[in-house]
This record gives sequence, C-alpha cells and structure tokens, in this order.
Amino acid sequence: MYVASEINHADKMDLKLLLISTLLGVICYSSAQQEGNECITAIAESCGECIQVGAKCGWCMDPGFLKQGEATSTRCDELESLRKRGCSSTKVENPRGSQRVLKNKAVTNLWNKGAENLRAEDITQVQPQKLTLSLRLGEPQSFNLKFKRAEDYPIDLYYLMDLSYSMKDDLENVKNLGTHLMLEMSKITTDFKIGFGSFVEKTVMPYISTTPAKLLNPCTGDQNCTSPFSYKNVLKLTSNGQEFNTLVGQQHISGNLDSPEGGFDAIMQVAVCGEHIGWRNVTRLLVFSTDAGFHFAGDGKLGGIVLPNDGKCHLENNMYTMSHYYDYPSIAHLVQKLSDNNIQTIFAITEEFQPVYKELKNLIPKSAVGILSANSSNVINLIIDAYNSLSSEVILENSKLPEGVTIMYQSRCKNGVTGEGEMGRKCSNISIGDDVSFTISITAKQCPKMGKPETIKIKPLGFNEEVEITLNFICECDCHKDGIENSDICHNGNGTYECGACRCNEGRIGRQCECSTNEVTSEDLDKSCRKDNGTDICSNNGDCVCGTCECKKRENPEERYSGMFCECDNFNCDRSNNKLCGGHGHCECRVCICDANWTGSACDCSLDTTTCLASNKQICNGRGTCECGTCKCTNPKFQGPSCEICPTCPGVCAEHKECVQCRAFGTGEKKDTCERDCSYFNLIKVKDRDKLPQPGQAFPLMHCKERDANDCWFYYTYAVNKTEKEVHVVETLDCPAGPDIIPIVAGVVAGIVLIGLALLLIWKLLMIIHDRREFAKFEKEKMNAKWDTGENPIYKSAVTTVVNPKYEGK
Repeated sequence: MYVASEINHADKMDLKLLLISTLLGVICYSSAQQEGNECITAIAESCGECIQVGAKCGWCMDPGFLKQGEATSTRCDELESLRKRGCSSTKVENPRGSQRVLKNKAVTNLWNKGAENLRAEDITQVQPQKLTLSLRLGEPQSFNLKFKRAEDYPIDLYYLMDLSYSMKDDLENVKNLGTHLMLEMSKITTDFKIGFGSFVEKTVMPYISTTPAKLLNPCTGDQNCTSPFSYKNVLKLTSNGQEFNTLVGQQHISGNLDSPEGGFDAIMQVAVCGEHIGWRNVTRLLVFSTDAGFHFAGDGKLGGIVLPNDGKCHLENNMYTMSHYYDYPSIAHLVQKLSDNNIQTIFAITEEFQPVYKELKNLIPKSAVGILSANSSNVINLIIDAYNSLSSEVILENSKLPEGVTIMYQSRCKNGVTGEGEMGRKCSNISIGDDVSFTISITAKQCPKMGKPETIKIKPLGFNEEVEITLNFICECDCHKDGIENSDICHNGNGTYECGACRCNEGRIGRQCECSTNEVTSEDLDKSCRKDNGTDICSNNGDCVCGTCECKKRENPEERYSGMFCECDNFNCDRSNNKLCGGHGHCECRVCICDANWTGSACDCSLDTTTCLASNKQICNGRGTCECGTCKCTNPKFQGPSCEICPTCPGVCAEHKECVQCRAFGTGEKKDTCERDCSYFNLIKVKDRDKLPQPGQAFPLMHCKERDANDCWFYYTYAVNKTEKEVHVVETLDCPAGPDIIPIVAGVVAGIVLIGLALLLIWKLLMIIHDRREFAKFEKEKMNAKWDTGENPIYKSAVTTVVNPKYEGK
C-alpha cells in the first residue's frame, strides 16, 4: 500500500508539473503575441504615427498593398509580417537611428620631457567631446566614452576653516600650512594653487550674542577674539605659499553661542563665487575643516530667516553679506552647486563628528571624510590621502534628461572589472595613465512636444571636462517630405497623399477621404455593408466606414479578416497536426490553398510516392497502395511504412535473436556492435512470461523462445505496432539448475564412513565367530582327554612325616 501510495503521489506531481508548464507556455506565447502586436494595436493612420509606435514597426508605401476591407492602419506592421504580406522591402519606410561624432580629440597620453609646457585647457581626459544622436523611438543608440587620468594635472585647493573659539589650537597649526602643503603637493602636480576662507555663524540671535560688547568680542574673560561673521574669503587662490602663511597668520578666533556652525553658507559661497575665489578649469578641491556639526535649510527660522537660499554669490569686500537674509542651503542644493562647479569636497573633522559627516559624504558625490587630530597637526596627510582617494575614482553624471528619454551606463574598469546600472556609472582604483571606458545607451520613448532637438551633457564628477550630446528625434518618415497636399487621389483634394496613403483633412474619413464625418451614421451607407441584405454589418468582423467595410484587426498580426463584407479570414481553415492547412498551404477565405504535391481539406495528404517505395523499388513492396504518402497494406500479414515487415513469418525469432540478446542481457555475438546494429526496435522488459503480450492484439505478434551459449532460454515477443517495432522480453534468463555439490560430497563421505564401519563390524563379527569355534573345539578336546594315574618310579616325595613319641593322642 505504501509503494502504491507513493506511485500515485508521483503521478499527481507529474500531472501538476505538466499543467504548470502548459500554463506557462500559454502565458509566454500570449505575452510574445502581445509584444509583437504593438504595431497593429496602435492603429496608426500615417507613417509618422507608425514609426513612433516602436522600433519594430514599418510602413508599407505601396499604393496597391491594401486588400479589400483592410484599413489604412494595416500598412503599419512588423517588417517580417509586411514582407510575408507582399510588400517589397524597397516600399517599406523604416528609418533607423544614427550617430555622428563632431569633436573627438584623443585623450592626452602620459607626459614626457617637454610636456610641462602644456596648458590645462590643452589636456584631454574625456573622449569624445561632442556628438549628435538621431533617435528612433524605442531604439537605443550607444556610444563609448573613454576616460584617462592625466599626469601632473593642475589642482586648485581652497581651505575653508571654522574659526569658532573651539578651533583656536587648530588655527596655530594651519598658519604654516601653505608652504608645507605646497611642498607635498609638488610631488603630485607642478601647477598648484591654494586659497583660504573662514566661517563662524549667522550674525543674528540665537546663533550669536547681539549685545554691543559681544559683537566686538564674543569670547569670555581676557580672550581677544574678532567680531563674529558668517563667511570671509581671506585669500584668493594663489601659488604663493608664503602669502598663504602670512594672511592666515593674521586671522583671529571668533565665537558663537550654539554648537552647530554656519559652514553650509560658506560652502555655497565658495562654490558659486568663482571669480572671487579664483577657480580655474582644473581639479578643484574644497577642504572643509571644523570640530562641530552644521546648520541646514530650515534652521534659519530660529533667527527669523524664512527666505530659502538663492544659490547666488553675495560677496562684498570678500564678506558674505546676506547671511541674515537667506536661510542655510539644503544638502541637495549644495550637491547641485558643487557638482555644477566641479568641486570635490574633503571634510576634515574631529573624530567626535565622524559619523555625522560620513552620512553627509554618502549624500555628496565625490567627497571624502578625514579625521583631524585634536590640533589639526595631521591636516597635510589628511588632504593628500583624501585627494588620492577622490582622484582614483571616476563617477559619470548627466544633466537633466528630456521627458521620455532614458540613459543606461555600463563600465569597463581596470583589471577587467565591469559594472551595470548605477554601478555602471563609476570606476575605482584608477591610477595615472589608466584607461577606462563606458558604454552609454540613450533611448527615446516619446517625441518632444515642440519637436526640437535637445542637448544633454555627461561629465565625470569633479572634472571640468564634459561630453555634449545633441539629440535629434525621428518622429516623421522621409516620405512625408514628398507629400502632395489636397491631392486629387484623396477624393478631390480632401487630404494629403503621402507615403502611399491619404492623410485626410479635418472632418474627412475613409481610405480616400471620400466621406464626411457627418455621413458616418447614415443608414444608406450601412446598407452597402450588409451581405445579402442581412442584419450583420460587415459580418460582425468590421466597421462600416463611408459605405465600405473596414475589417477589424486581430491580436495575432498573422491573422486577418478580409473581403468586401469582412466575410473572409485566413485563420479558420482546417488544421492537421495542430497546424493551419497542415503547414503545407495557406488559408484564403476559410479554404486551404495547398502547396504543390499536397491535397486534402487540410493539405495533409501528400501526392509524393517516394515515401512509399520499398527496398526493391516497388511501391509498398507490391503488397499495398500508397495513400497520402503512406502505405495501406492489402495483405494483413505484412505491415510497416513500405509493407515489408512480416512479424509472423517463419525465421523472425532467429532474425532478431542476437539483437534482443545483446540489448536485454548484454551478451551474444552483437554485444560489441549492439548500439549501432540493434537500435531499430523499442525494447520493453517484463518480469515473467505471464506479462508478455498475448495473441489477439490489433497488430500481428510473434512469441519467441531462444537459447544462448550457456544453454539458458530467454522469451520475447516481436510485433510491429503501426510504424514502430516493439520487443517485449522477460528480464530473467531460464537456465537449467546445476548439481548441488555439498550434498554429494557429504553423501560420498558418509557412504565411505558407513562402508568402513560395516566392514569393521563384519570383521569383528567374523573374529568373534572364529574365537568361539576355537574355544568350543578346545573344550571338546579337553573333555575327551584321558590321563595315566601310575606313579613315577623315581619320584620321591618332598614330605617327611615325624611322629612325636610323647604324643598320647589326646
């Protein structure tokens, strides 16, 4: 019962799997059909509308392409479907996208002797620089962007420092930063500039104390501090390290009330005030040094400031003058301005605020975080390490895309590392001179409303170079230019004849614009769409337009209604082997038109007799007739595709003996060539002879009994079921039983022992009989013996008798 239950369960599982696989197949087929139908379901009335549906769609311009009952929109279809329907490839309008490179200056190779004369603007790290893409909707256009990090590339570094009172000891170490940093950076580049700026906080309550005394000296006790300020540009970018030391040495600490600082105001001004800062079109680094947190958008409300930061430069005499008027910028606003101005940020902060600025780093691309020592003594190493980290990574970003345009990146980085999606935008661990490339694919999903070209830009974050891409959209066919307005072909000038069809003027419809929209519901027009004055308009397979039937479209692009009344179709013909017209013809108006050498209502009857030829070149071996390419044997003893097989004829068993023996048991003369010579029948093993097929089947059957080289019998049946040869064989051999050695040996040994014992007993018995006879003979002779009683004359007795004389006999 347990085994039967498991078998039943397995059968159920197989049935479930079959149902699931069938369902998935139907879904996939339906999905494929739907995907292939977008050209038809769009009902495009012009070539321009057609090519906007998708990249697979084409428009047939052949004036005679449409059949009776077919609407103008059926000109729009997949290319292969149009070809099958008889539209020549020269008549198919199918514009494709293209690309043209306008500026393609090669990236600068590693510098050699004399290369130091190159200016920064002469160095190229991104290739190409400008190109134009013509986009067909749904068809991606791809191009390669190459990036190569140049050696000795100029660097601008602006040091922005928090000058609140807690940074007093840090300022002392920064005073000598200029010359020391110039010395270290000279190992990286020969063209280095450094600038300095400072910040404290907005100059309103509650960020600072606004009492007159505190405005002059915000520090307590005898500390001499400068008046509070928001942001001050102390030193414009310069290549004079000593000047940096001198000006920074003149700075004094200030103070404020709350812990977070107004650093975001300062960063915004550094980013947007390029002329005041002196930024060049080179690598731009901003070092932001503080030991506190930061205020951001919304915090200004505490001081009564509600206007959002405008992201513009407000420096007068190198001082930020609008801190009391505009709120702090938001993080997103900062990210945008830093990116627009190609500035890479290094946050040099104390360990206490490391978690906060690490989160900020994740929001600002191309930024780094370094831990300052208590007095900023490690700031030079921090800057060098952060620069190396930032410069070893390239991240691509693009400007805002037009509506309906998508972009995809794929990177090919150092050591064969690749990336896709968001990871396809960047490459890491890039050394000087390393080549990395990106494949960028741009796809348009819709045409722009204004129909004008659009421009987008792609650039590596933190670099001043970019790729400018002009996007042209293919939204109309080339044949549209040759259109004839108010053409006579379109019913006396009621439309424009273009691309082989009429584009009707407003208020006109019909294939030749022959009707007005006011006439569409006319009863007289509907009458001409009823077949044989019936009640069905266009056989319920179409719509009556201007007194002419326009047949409906099917989801399957291969299936169509046609005819004057849409009474015909090409998908309701007879089928064979689940194929329309057996796959040997085509369906026209529900009747199969068969190919050559095929006939029948479903084109499933072949007129070719070569499949009926027997080995003797006779049709059906002379024992049958050839019908639809298959032999019908007239002699019931013969069967097979050519009536050559006779399963019940003598000699069948001997003929197949060797093959049955090698396939079933792996023995016999053909065991080495079994796979080659004996694969002409299906072998089915059964457990015993009772399981073999019995006579009375619908096909002839021969029972066979054969013996192998070991005198073992095997039993099988041979039959031809239709065109397949079947052999059922008993899986075990019937071999004669051999002698049982142990009983024989035991019997022989026992016999020998018994015979020995018997002989011993017989010998013993004979000896007893012999002894008894001898003893009896002795007794008898003893009894018969007679002895002489006279005395020996010379005998003297050994006894002497003496009588005591004193004996009185008492």
